[in-house]
Amino acid sequence: MKKPEVSVTLKDHKKHAALAKPSTGNFGRNEWAIVGAPCVNIKLLANDVIQALSPKYKCAYVDASHNDEVVSLPGRLAAGAYLEYVDQQNHHQFNYNTQLSPADLKQNFSDADMVLVNGNHQQAKAQVVIIHPNKVASLQKRLDQLTNVQLILLAEGADDVFDFVKETLINWQQIPLYRLSETDKIIAFFAEKMELSKPPLKGLVLAGGQSLRMGHDKGAVNWHGTEQRYYLADLLGSFCSEVYLSCRAEQAQTFDSQYQTVEDTFTGLGPFGAILSAFRKDPNSAWLVVACDLPLLDRLALQYLVDNRDTSAVATAYKNETEGFPEPLITIWEPRAYPRLLNYLSQGYSCPRKVLINSDIKLLQALDSKALTNVNTPEELEEIKEQLKIKNISMQ
Repeated sequence: MKKPEVSVTLKDHKKHAALAKPSTGNFGRNEWAIVGAPCVNIKLLANDVIQALSPKYKCAYVDASHNDEVVSLPGRLAAGAYLEYVDQQNHHQFNYNTQLSPADLKQNFSDADMVLVNGNHQQAKAQVVIIHPNKVASLQKRLDQLTNVQLILLAEGADDVFDFVKETLINWQQIPLYRLSETDKIIAFFAEKMELSKPPLKGLVLAGGQSLRMGHDKGAVNWHGTEQRYYLADLLGSFCSEVYLSCRAEQAQTFDSQYQTVEDTFTGLGPFGAILSAFRKDPNSAWLVVACDLPLLDRLALQYLVDNRDTSAVATAYKNETEGFPEPLITIWEPRAYPRLLNYLSQGYSCPRKVLINSDIKLLQALDSKALTNVNTPEELEEIKEQLKIKNISMQ
């Protein structure tokens, strides 16, 4: 019998998965193209801002070569190499003899907190417009690039915003307007923008483990009057905008419905996969990740971690006093950690601690190292029960 033909329309066919995308521009999450002035003025302005903000933020700059002559390729690129890496004494240099795609550029700038761009050569998702008497024609050619102007600067010799800019920017009167010479105000503008761009913090309780060494679900142990996974979720609620329980797909229906869950979409990878699954759900938030086998973790330890959070780092973590390494399962992972975790996975690594060890992180000394104690076996469970019993008696 002939099978009936199935008609698939373009509307029915979905070519790509519906993934949450990181809110980046051409280079990074926070980027501004500076347009409307000679390149030398743009470079000087970028230098002032970077010098002022680089102690707190990782700043990057984008420009183009200003040499109009044909220049031979440097180093081994001239011999046909597509990439040359030079370990300089005070910096590292990569030379490419290949076209970089938009994805390549974002990857290279993934660690940058802010990116300033010479708008005479490159575009960015936000703009700073300089009103310069000598660059009228140049600015007129770039009006279609003024999609999100956040600051207007009057150069020397300019007393007002050009009429054609006013016509293009309907809301130009609501945009901050300074003189190019008012460096302190310009720096304060960028400092405020960076402070407002701090990623929100969400909580993730790792409750999807199989607890093989314990012999029963560690997340269901009642240490503090309720199951540990719910106790920790409630504890994180004081510090995070939203809290989720990380779990395997078959677990989700067994949890209390008042708690939100993130099902593992990177399966078979343990905590590493759970963290990636959280970032897949929301790549624009930082995730405060805690394991469900930390019965002595308290509000004070979490408060200290949050208070000392460094948004410019890959993560903020406690140092494990016993091993001397970062403790990955009570850590704030910033959005910049997402591509880094994926990169390590592509190289065959699935250990979150290895990522921390080899990354720029904020490492904290715990106020009380006992708060980091984890429980994996029945014997350790009984030891902690006795400690908690003694602690509760002393508090009565």
